[in-house]
Amino acid sequence: MELLAILLEAMSAAGIAALGAGVSAIGAGMGIGKIGAAALESMARQPESTGDIRAGMIVAAALVEGVALFAVIVCLLVVLG
Repeated sequence: MELLAILLEAMSAAGIAALGAGVSAIGAGMGIGKIGAAALESMARQPESTGDIRAGMIVAAALVEGVALFAVIVCLLVVLG
């Protein structure tokens, strides 16, 4: 009976961690899509500042991706730790 309780507790933590990893991946995808859309719109309005906008877009996308990777790592630590 104790083994069943331990397994159920581990499954619930793994399920919540998997849900968290999925939500962070979806959130990162939406965030990077929004960054790209805003950058393309601003490049269309001001073509002379395309280089600056592109550089800012890449930095912002990298920061969003870093946060998503951090969230996935935390979810893995919950499952394995």
